[in-house]
Amino acid sequence: MSPCDWRRVVFVIVLLCALASHADAGSFQYIRFGQKADAQTHPAAGIGMMGGGSDLDEAFRWLCERADGGDFLVLRARGDDAYNPYVNGLCKLNSVSTLIIPDRGAAQDPAVAEIIRHAEAVFIAGGDQSRYVNFWRGTPVQEAINAHLASGKPIGGTSAGLAVLGEFSYGALGDAPDDEDLSSGEVLRDPYFRRVTLVRGLLATPNLHGVLTDSHFAKRDRMGRSLGFLARIMQDGWSQHPREIAIDEGSAVLVDGEGEATIVGPGKGAYFLRPTGGPQLCQPKNPLTFHEISVYRAPAGTRFDISNWSGDGGVGYRLSVEQGVIRSTQTGGGVY
Repeated sequence: MSPCDWRRVVFVIVLLCALASHADAGSFQYIRFGQKADAQTHPAAGIGMMGGGSDLDEAFRWLCERADGGDFLVLRARGDDAYNPYVNGLCKLNSVSTLIIPDRGAAQDPAVAEIIRHAEAVFIAGGDQSRYVNFWRGTPVQEAINAHLASGKPIGGTSAGLAVLGEFSYGALGDAPDDEDLSSGEVLRDPYFRRVTLVRGLLATPNLHGVLTDSHFAKRDRMGRSLGFLARIMQDGWSQHPREIAIDEGSAVLVDGEGEATIVGPGKGAYFLRPTGGPQLCQPKNPLTFHEISVYRAPAGTRFDISNWSGDGGVGYRLSVEQGVIRSTQTGGGVY
C-alpha cells in the first residue's frame, strides 16, 4: 500500500486498548497511522520547541527517540493528518496519530483525554493559539496533557503549539483576523493595547515555569512585543522574574529532562530574554520604558542551561526601551 493510500486510512477510536468505541459522542477526529493496539514503552522527558516555518526532521527524530518507539500523537484544532506520514517516514514508532479537537465541546469528551493519556509523545501543531486556550482551558484535555507532562513524557510544539508550552503566552484572543499579526510597534506604543491578551498556566511544562514562549521571532520582528509582554507580566504582578525563550523560523530548542537545551536548525536560532528589573513605565496609553533586558542569542550548535539561564556558543547583549524605542548594546545597535 502506498503512503498516499495509508493517509486515507482513518481509525475513529474513542477508547484505546480494547475499550468500546462511541465516536458519535463528540465532534473530534482521530486518525491513526500504524499499529492499532498501543505499545508500552519507556519514554524520556523532554521538550521539542520549534519556531515555525518548515518542519525540522532533526527535531522530530529527537522527539521520536524520547518516545522510545511508542505512540506519537499530534494535537491540532484545525487541519488534517499530514503529520502522520511525515513522522512515520522519519521514525520507527508503534503508531503516529492526529487528534483534531475543533471546539470546546470536543475537548470536554472524556474519550479525547483518554486518547492523550495513551500517547508516549505529544506534539502540538501550529495554527491559532487562541483556539488551544479557549478550547482546552478547564477541560479534560488540559488535565490529560498536564498529567502527560507530570509523568515524564516528552512534548513538542511549533508556532502556535510552541506559544502555549510556556507558563506565559500571548493568547491571540483579540478581535483581529487570524492572519493579522500583533506587531511590535503596537505593543511598544501601548503595552495595554486591547489585543495584548496574555494568558498563564495553561500547561505545566517542566523547566518552563516562569517562562514566556514565542515563535517566528526574528522573521516576524517580534522582539518589541516580547519586551512589552515581559513588562506586562511584571507590572501585573504575575512574576517578578519572568524569562522568555523565543525561537526563529527554521530553528528548534531541544530540552532534556534536566533542563539542558541544544539549538538546532538552519534558522537564526533562539533568543533567551531575562529582565534585570521591572519596567520604568508600563501603563495604558503610554509608550513603554523598560531598561536593561538581558538577551542571549543562540545559533545552531549552542547549548543553554535553562536552570542556570546560561549558554555556551552564543552571544549576549542588552536591550532597553525608552518611550517605545528599542536601544541595543550590540555594535551597530542591532536588535537581533
